[in-house]
Amino acid sequence: MTMDYQRLLESPGALPSIPRVVALVLNELNQDVPDLMRVSALLADEPVMTARLLQVANSARYQLSQRIGSVAQALAVLGLVEVREMLMQAAIASAFRRVGDVDMRQFWRYSMNTARLTRQLAHSRARLLRDSVVSPHTVGLVHALGELVMQRGLPLEMANLNRQCNIFSPERAQAERAVLGYSYAQVGAGFARAWHLPQELTRVVEQHDAPFALGSSEPLAAMLHMAAWRCRAREMGATGDDLGASFPEIAALALRLQLEEVLGHDPVEWASDTDVEAMAG
Repeated sequence: MTMDYQRLLESPGALPSIPRVVALVLNELNQDVPDLMRVSALLADEPVMTARLLQVANSARYQLSQRIGSVAQALAVLGLVEVREMLMQAAIASAFRRVGDVDMRQFWRYSMNTARLTRQLAHSRARLLRDSVVSPHTVGLVHALGELVMQRGLPLEMANLNRQCNIFSPERAQAERAVLGYSYAQVGAGFARAWHLPQELTRVVEQHDAPFALGSSEPLAAMLHMAAWRCRAREMGATGDDLGASFPEIAALALRLQLEEVLGHDPVEWASDTDVEAMAG
């Protein structure tokens, strides 16, 4: 009998550790009043992250008249929300370089697209998220990390399941629950707790695979469920009737969304090869 997911999370090698500097910076950014001087000092000792911050701050997106040359200046330009998202992206990319037979480029493409679409849906339904402090982009980016933890910790079981159901199939969570009694969503929530990510983010990740199983749901969990369905369907090449047949109607009703509206909320740009390459290294 397969171990429960708590035992999986405690097994050697299943969970990667968060880089120390990233952990310290994220902890500071999660304070009610972050100490920006401390954040700048910590990031200054992380050359790869410093280079990335400066690269983005000096990009054409911001159209600045003078070049940004320090972490402190970059923080002022980018803002704390974007810096937090960039840090999380860099941390998880470094933690999960290679995982079994998983196509990591496809995994990061799927995750980045889910993050973008979750953000789009959240923007269109902002009234439902008035009290939320979690970034829809971040929750979309990290929502499937439990799958990688399962691939690391249960290689034989996952190899068998992978032959029965594609990792990116919209039915993947259901297939995992049938075999194991839990899905990547619950494992991902355990991962989020181990990395001391915000409690609301953890709840959303934990609920999103079956957002109404307990009778109620975090609105963001329903949005993430919808975005993940759309991006999984895209990875599987679903179109037309296939999209209609697998459309998550309960989540759509809760969010007052129609199929055509969800498809109309595709990101302005899906993740490019350059985006994926930056994530996959």
